[in-house]
Amino acid sequence: MTVLVRSETMTDPQLPTWLTPPPEGFYAEDLDHFPDLPAHTELLDGSLVFVNPQASFHSLTITVLELGLRRHAPSGFRVRREMSVVLGPRQRPEPDLIVINADADLGLNVTAYQPADVLLAIEVVSPDSTTRERKPQLYAAAEIPHFWRVEQKDGRPTVYVYELDPATRSYALMGIHHDKLHLSSPFEIDIDLTEAERL
Repeated sequence: MTVLVRSETMTDPQLPTWLTPPPEGFYAEDLDHFPDLPAHTELLDGSLVFVNPQASFHSLTITVLELGLRRHAPSGFRVRREMSVVLGPRQRPEPDLIVINADADLGLNVTAYQPADVLLAIEVVSPDSTTRERKPQLYAAAEIPHFWRVEQKDGRPTVYVYELDPATRSYALMGIHHDKLHLSSPFEIDIDLTEAERL
């Protein structure tokens, strides 16, 4: 993961405008207006974060979770893959998966959602992820009720399930799941995590 920090040193007019950050950093809405911005660019604390190429584990795990959530999500919710969430003026991370309220789905031109629309955020972390500790704190501060962190262990996904404690605005670990993800919250979920091995 590469972070483009705030700087005034890059002034070559031949370079894209997003390579010359203003002194105060970028704003969440800026990401919608930069031409040729690399896919899946995030904004954290006003700095652009570029994602390294993802391993097959990352892609397959997201697919298994996405399909499972789509099967189990009640009609009032939608599952979205790799869509950003505006958590503040200079915070626009892109979770790997989110579950949103159906009424927040405003059509095909939506580029980001608001935290009040998000029921669950999921991050499949990579070994090089410099922001994996920071992003859950941002999701909790924005009061997203549920968060899952997924890591690779012995070649298989391990899902750490968190729920927001509204009194502290921080996440509490509710369980660690290895081969099966069987939950009753935020809704009834039953996902075979070993399915990635058969895709």
